[in-house]
Amino acid sequence: MIGDLIARNAELTPIEIVEELDRHIVGQSKAKRMMAVALRNHYRRRRLPLEAQAEVTPKNIMLIGPTGVGKTEIARRLAKLARAPFLKVEATKFTEVGYVGRDVDSIVRDLVHAAAAMVEREKKEAVMDRARQAAEERLLDVLLPGGATDSRERMRALLKGGEFEDRTVEIEVKDEPQAMLPMPGMEEAGLNLQEMFRRFMPERTTRRKTTVRDARRILENEEADRLIDHDGVTSEAVDRAENLGIVFIDEIDKIAGNERAGGADVSGEGVQRDLLPIVEGTQVTTRYGPVRTDHILFIAAGAFSVAKPSDLIPELQGRFPIRVELEELSATDFQRILTQPRFALTKQYTELLAVDGTHLRFEESGILALAEYAERVNREVEDIGARRLHTVIETVLEDIAFGTDLGIVKIDRALVEKKLADIVEDEDLSRYVL
Repeated sequence: MIGDLIARNAELTPIEIVEELDRHIVGQSKAKRMMAVALRNHYRRRRLPLEAQAEVTPKNIMLIGPTGVGKTEIARRLAKLARAPFLKVEATKFTEVGYVGRDVDSIVRDLVHAAAAMVEREKKEAVMDRARQAAEERLLDVLLPGGATDSRERMRALLKGGEFEDRTVEIEVKDEPQAMLPMPGMEEAGLNLQEMFRRFMPERTTRRKTTVRDARRILENEEADRLIDHDGVTSEAVDRAENLGIVFIDEIDKIAGNERAGGADVSGEGVQRDLLPIVEGTQVTTRYGPVRTDHILFIAAGAFSVAKPSDLIPELQGRFPIRVELEELSATDFQRILTQPRFALTKQYTELLAVDGTHLRFEESGILALAEYAERVNREVEDIGARRLHTVIETVLEDIAFGTDLGIVKIDRALVEKKLADIVEDEDLSRYVL
């Protein structure tokens, strides 16, 4: 179970975690180091004696910095590295107890649901070979009902050779009841009711016409679902959520203080007080059973351009002992963002437009110009970090992306300045366009 998962990731030292993060995220070395240590401590705790494990709690982190500098991406990549259940929520979406809307307990319920989906996917992959064999037999029963052994084997060879992929067949599949839409704030109760009805109602099947290609996928998934131990999935999902779960709470600064500028809740302080027991450690009832939050790692993030971390209630501040201030991005950072990450923007656009026969060639002067304009607009209009690169590059490539089969197109400084110079010079126009 979770011990095997810990063992598989034991080789990830903090240095290696930072190196992996560097492949996708530019800069922010201090934040990466802190996050790497937090992830490694998840592993370290699980290697302690059971009595000591219960006493070691995660050191929750608060990331402070403007939008677009990598706060969410660092947390998301960290969870992916750890193969840990990960949930991103926005603090402004929750309401104080007593008001209609989402309560903070739904954070834990959603985290366990994410853990269950992760475990179920892994379990299905482990039995997929057997599921494929069973699905193949069911397909043969449909294509050649009651056939002799020799005929069945010949049909099997043709099926494996892809001869029947587009043939229409009628298969019998499990009938999934239509999901009900629960009232706002009653999502968990609605899911529990659906689960109860599913357990007590007899399984029904329906006949469905589809191609062999789609039938194979449907039957493989159904067979895999039958082969896995769903009680084991539930048990492991709760274990992973409790011991490896990572919750990223964005826009925490928007609920600082007693008043909020808007949103679903009338009291930001009320939401903070509701968050407090979740972050401190409590038990939440979910459809998968009770879940403890004592060892879930919480990462809060906010720009804190208006409010300050000290505007949060003191009890909540104390539950985020590690504070990391992320740096604003410079033109040099933008240059690296455009070229260094594995899926950098320039690489993405090059691949996208190559589909239609347009081959972009980003010159060094063009990349430098894009970075300089992004930094300038962030400085003069509003700092939205690396997200500014999306608007800048889209504006530059607008006419090129509209056409097809343009051959080789060079993106150099001259082209970038031709597209952006007038917009950036006009402050009002730059606010609307960039």
